[in-house]
Amino acid sequence: MDFYKMLGLRIKALRQRKRITQEELSGLIGISRTALSSIERGERKIATEEAYRLSDALRIPFDTLIDPDKEIEVILEEGKQSVPVERGIRINIPQKNWAKFREVLLYILGKVGSKLNIGQTVIYKLLYFIDFDFYEMYEEQLIGASYTKSKFGPTPVEFDKVVDRMIKDGDIEKVETEYHGSKQTRYIALRKPDLSVLRGHELEAINDVLDKLSKMNAVQISEYSHRDIPWLTTEDGELIEYESVFYRTPLYSVREYDEEIQEDIAPS
Repeated sequence: MDFYKMLGLRIKALRQRKRITQEELSGLIGISRTALSSIERGERKIATEEAYRLSDALRIPFDTLIDPDKEIEVILEEGKQSVPVERGIRINIPQKNWAKFREVLLYILGKVGSKLNIGQTVIYKLLYFIDFDFYEMYEEQLIGASYTKSKFGPTPVEFDKVVDRMIKDGDIEKVETEYHGSKQTRYIALRKPDLSVLRGHELEAINDVLDKLSKMNAVQISEYSHRDIPWLTTEDGELIEYESVFYRTPLYSVREYDEEIQEDIAPS
């Protein structure tokens, strides 16, 4: 992803996490709301003096603001590693809910795993769209996995680790097959998912993705993911930013925005 695009997404995420409007933040740093909106979209370069004023206004170190490789940790007072999602606050850093990851994967396998097209590559993309569609719709994370941009589309970084643990625990079985002459890695669920860890609207979001995309084979769903803005705006091998879902085109967007919000998030 372009540096200024990534910086803009970072500034926007921090502003929204602190519940500061564009108008309020632009006033604090002495630029127009239009200029700040352009910065957040990555369309306007930010001067060093403006960046220092932004770091002061957002109350984070200057080097943390401008370095996309430095994660801005959100830590509870008691030192817990997870952060409860409060309504109105978006957490862009992947939260990695392993319990939900396991149950969502089992749910996917139970619903569509018997289809011949559902191999590892398709599962990767189903997980990606479940996570990113849910984030766009509700501004909170469901699984919160990390996804990198690879040649074949978004790839969940933690997938192998989770699957290895699930195989060890007897939750799933991994098998190697062939599909239309190509090698295919498949997974078989050995138990039913624990639906108590998934809320009603989470299951609804998962089912929406499965209904829409589970008929695609690996080539089709990979090509489909390549036209989604989060994948398009990420450099090869880099992590895909959750916040980039708010720049999606209408074909991929799962949320209806009112006119004022749409002007705020959509590239001009």
